[in-house]
Amino acid sequence: MITVLLGTRAQLIKMAPVILELENRGWHPQLIMTGQHKETMGQLLSDFGIHTPPLSLYDGPEVTSIRRVIPWFLRCLWRLWKDSRRLFPKAGASRGIVLVHGDTFSTLLGALAAKMTGQKVGHVESGLRSFRLFHPFPEELTRLAVFRLTDFAFCPDDWSRSNLDGYRVNAINTQGNTLIDALRLALKIAKPLPAVPPAGPFGVVSLHRFENIFKRERLVAILELIEEAARRYPLVFVLHPATRHNLEKFGLHERISANPRFQLWPRMGYFEFVTLLTRSAFVITDGGSNQEELSYLDKPTLLMREATERQEGLGRNAVLSGYDFDKVRAFVDGLKCPEKIAISLPEGSPSAFVADALAAYS
Repeated sequence: MITVLLGTRAQLIKMAPVILELENRGWHPQLIMTGQHKETMGQLLSDFGIHTPPLSLYDGPEVTSIRRVIPWFLRCLWRLWKDSRRLFPKAGASRGIVLVHGDTFSTLLGALAAKMTGQKVGHVESGLRSFRLFHPFPEELTRLAVFRLTDFAFCPDDWSRSNLDGYRVNAINTQGNTLIDALRLALKIAKPLPAVPPAGPFGVVSLHRFENIFKRERLVAILELIEEAARRYPLVFVLHPATRHNLEKFGLHERISANPRFQLWPRMGYFEFVTLLTRSAFVITDGGSNQEELSYLDKPTLLMREATERQEGLGRNAVLSGYDFDKVRAFVDGLKCPEKIAISLPEGSPSAFVADALAAYS
């Protein structure tokens, strides 16, 4: 029995091609959603054409604040344990595997649930490291905990695979990230944008990470950096629910909404977001997935982080800001905005590598 346990949009986007691969092989996987993210999750399932009906562990509001994390996590873990016979009716110590993805609280939740119910853990996008315990926080600590619970580690390259030396895992190089498969699908279907972006070259801003939005001082400092970029180019600021929540909480939402150089857009579906990325001149983001996508799109990218667990794009199209004002200004001043972008997706399907390794659990 193969169970896929997911909680965030990024996880669903990257695992959608894996689920489709399992469905296409007739293996009937189970999909469990933790409810960590709510908005557009149904749209993502529809856009990718996933037929497996999801089971929901949590029906409350989206987890957009720290005070909601602990009760949400404990409630989901309790339900996974209490309803384990119903949720995993065919699972056994040798025939059940739970696939988790990445480095979120849902990743740890799924890995713990698998061990509690006698199943194997398959960790997709495994082996990534920043080698700084608190940057990003809590993602780096989550990865280290999940590594110790993992049985099958699906690593996107040799570097990430080597980072698992010393762990008791079966590490598999999938020859790329499953995001490649998701991006390939999204580029085939150019969905219309929900609004009209600025005329001429413009940038996209996407921020959501814990270390950036949950402390007022850091969020204010980041807004000042973004406002510097906005003096040169208009910006489409895609507001994640947690980002919007904290901007309002800290009294900062009015500051950016009153700035004519910003367009504030709600978070949209993945296919629409990819369309927006392809039309933009550059992107300011703190997302690891965005860093990887934009390396394939060869799009100038400013990473609003101190450290990153990924290698894609660094030294080529991506600049690690370190929250340094001079680096932000140099990035914006050095921008070149070609009319056409070069898209280079690696050959092969990482999702097929994952499915091949799961044949014994089909």
